[in-house]
Amino acid sequence: MGKSPFSSSSRNREKLAEMPHVPVMVEQVVDAFRLCPAGDFVDGTLGTGGHAEALLKAYPEATLLGIDLDEDGLKLAKERLLRFGERARLSQGSYTEMVSLSGREKVGPIVGVLLDLGISSLQLDSPDRGFSFRYDAPLDMRFERTSDNTAANIVNHYSEKDLADIIFNYGEERRSRRIAAALVRKRPVLTTGELAAIVSNAIGKNRGKIHPATRTFQALRIAVNRELDNVLIGVKEGVKLLKPGGRIAVIAYHSLEDRIVKNYLRNEASQGRYSSNTTAAECTHTLKLRLVTKKVIKPSQAEVDTNIRSRSARLRIAERI
Repeated sequence: MGKSPFSSSSRNREKLAEMPHVPVMVEQVVDAFRLCPAGDFVDGTLGTGGHAEALLKAYPEATLLGIDLDEDGLKLAKERLLRFGERARLSQGSYTEMVSLSGREKVGPIVGVLLDLGISSLQLDSPDRGFSFRYDAPLDMRFERTSDNTAANIVNHYSEKDLADIIFNYGEERRSRRIAAALVRKRPVLTTGELAAIVSNAIGKNRGKIHPATRTFQALRIAVNRELDNVLIGVKEGVKLLKPGGRIAVIAYHSLEDRIVKNYLRNEASQGRYSSNTTAAECTHTLKLRLVTKKVIKPSQAEVDTNIRSRSARLRIAERI
């Protein structure tokens, strides 16, 4: 009898701990804060600490607060940043709580906030977390393991209509209704392997390189972790934290996230367009930001060639005024 695919999670985590995490667009992130006044940083999506390490190296007078929901990532980040001593402060939590966590950890004034959105390489490469169809694992997909909701709960208990809406809205999958109907027929769906097979059978192979279940996995992960709701809350929190002259840098990986970030930053950097009928009361919007880069920053081809996961990264930077 073969070994259970779920029995070696501790060994898998040990292997992952030995693999260096390569932060995306690290040079551009470090450069984003070059002109900021003296002060501290908040990395609201610490992961395993790759960006934090680069920032602490580049700005030796600064303290950095690293925040993340994922306890596995925090353990690795703690080891990675150990040599920086008290300059590196770590806290388990959500980037939607950056203001309160910064106050609790007594860091500041804050001149730099970084958000590297979406799933981390550690989470994606952890076979027992259920984020990837590359490994057969329980349908989990939680960033925070103490959370009640899982992908299995959504797949097996949501109505067919709600399931189709999630896959369409969060995965931008036009064949969402066909997929949802197939999933409901095959319930219970308990593993990533089962989910991937059902989706593949329902819609067939894609012409391109993308796996047919990619968008469905993305949609379920976003729904489980309420990612899109949290993006707007998190960016607002980051802006609140900044002293004048401080900057927020946000890396997004798909159009839904990037659209939220782009629209919020532009709105806070613009008085808007008013007609001749606009009243004085409607013209009271106070500018909070200046866009440092009007166009989105993309990784170089050289980086994409060496780190394929950077290919969809989009960096936006704004400055508090």
